[in-house]
Amino acid sequence: MPYRRLPNTDISRIKALKTAIEKSSSIDFKNVALNTKTLADARTIVEKFERLTLKYQRTFDTQVKANISFQAKVKSARLYISHFVQVLNMCVIRSEIKTNQLELYGLQELDLILPDLSSNDMILEWGEKIINGERERILQGGVPIYNPSIAKVNVMFSQFKEGYKTQKIHQNATNRIQEEISDFREVVDKVILNIWDEVEEYNSSFEQNKRIEKNKEYGIIYYYRKGETIANEND
Repeated sequence: MPYRRLPNTDISRIKALKTAIEKSSSIDFKNVALNTKTLADARTIVEKFERLTLKYQRTFDTQVKANISFQAKVKSARLYISHFVQVLNMCVIRSEIKTNQLELYGLQELDLILPDLSSNDMILEWGEKIINGERERILQGGVPIYNPSIAKVNVMFSQFKEGYKTQKIHQNATNRIQEEISDFREVVDKVILNIWDEVEEYNSSFEQNKRIEKNKEYGIIYYYRKGETIANEND
């Protein structure tokens, strides 16, 4: 005996609803297996769910495109910050800058090793420290480091910060829509379940094979257990 299973993807959910709606629209209303309310609910729900899924895809695509540009800014910021710290460390080794001045940059405990710049958050943290530290050292009468200058580092870091902020906005927008879709799936599944229950009840007087075929016309998906004579069917 085959068993039914609700769709497990958003595409298959939309397909299930549309199949039931299209079947109901293609026959005389006297022979429609669904009651008026269930059919109206299906039309309303599928329209909203489609809008949500399309909105999510557009938002996600925007995030992906923005991320391509952002990754170039990440690379540049990481490169300039690490290069600046290398030059700074060489100045300390050559005694051109006092070791205790590394405290201005938050580098005093790293033993002239580059800080961890492996994540966006770490780049954000160390970029601020390095830029503020160099500015403070110069205010105390220190000679500015060049190649790269802190001004150039700041340009690359500012571009990174702006891109980071923009990317967070895109991520938050995508996550909000994703959560909205996730919450709405429960409503969609409930409508699909109502449709299938009504269809099966309407066709219950037919013998099994004919009943199953008629139910499938409304989008009900049946599966067969291993060893059953009829081949398994997929979404």
